[in-house]
Amino acid sequence: MGWRNGSFVGVLLVAFGAALWGTDAILRVPLLEVMSPAAIVLSEHLVLLLYSVPAVVLGWGVLAGLRASQWVALLIIAWGGSALATLLFTTAFVLGNPTVVILLQKTQPLFAIALAHVLLRERLRWAYWPCFAVAILGAYLISFDGLVEPFEALGSVQALPAFLTLGAAILWGSSTALGRFVLKDMPFHTLTGARLLLALPVLWVIVLVQGSLGELGAGFAAEPARVVLLALVPGLVALLLYYRGLSGTKASYATLAEISFPASAVILNWVFLGAGVSANQILGFALLWGAILALGYLNARDPAPAPPVGELGAGRTG
Repeated sequence: MGWRNGSFVGVLLVAFGAALWGTDAILRVPLLEVMSPAAIVLSEHLVLLLYSVPAVVLGWGVLAGLRASQWVALLIIAWGGSALATLLFTTAFVLGNPTVVILLQKTQPLFAIALAHVLLRERLRWAYWPCFAVAILGAYLISFDGLVEPFEALGSVQALPAFLTLGAAILWGSSTALGRFVLKDMPFHTLTGARLLLALPVLWVIVLVQGSLGELGAGFAAEPARVVLLALVPGLVALLLYYRGLSGTKASYATLAEISFPASAVILNWVFLGAGVSANQILGFALLWGAILALGYLNARDPAPAPPVGELGAGRTG
């Protein structure tokens, strides 16, 4: 029954969507030579107007019927998850120790799980916690290739990069739980379009304040194909897969499936950037995807329930 109702596949779709985020570095890094992080993110959203505008127009009837709490959730997802979190994380990576930044970003599941429990009233089976531990260990081994260096690095981390990374983790974790909330009354393709379109005003203001608007033309002129691929692969396609999977997956399960990102990033960096893969990282890859498959099985047996009517997570009854 789990395979037929799509609950098992939902976790895998979330994981595959997140894995596509691993293509981000090999597409984004060359653009940093001619564009600021804010200009790059804005250029992606401008390309995706070709999708977001039709998606919002076609789904306007659904959007018009959202409650005030759902609009607040949608704005947090768009402004926080789609715009500010990416900028915070990129800035932290530039300013701070990259190992510490990645380590602190792994706190994202903690925020998502807490919000899923509070907002969506999700109850977790006891078997979830072993999966949680295995997934975190797998992502840890993939990211750091060891058990000592990250903890030693924590002693030298600067306050600003740490706060920026934690801010991004909170926003991304919130977007996971709130996305599950909004998907109760909205198709995944409409949510994707609304998220991308609503992020544009915030990004536009940031680019104007930074005075980097002229970099948009330079980026499109120098690397037009790279800009388009960046918008389509780790952007649109990843989000569509992610939200399609999230529509039938508990937010607490989905947030662990999301950390398939470092696994794909390690493989792509190995293939395209020549960064080798160690035995620890291969072990981490196996542990992470084993945990994801186990989460898919749990989700098929215990699919995400509709939140209780009258609570923040309640879906419309009409």
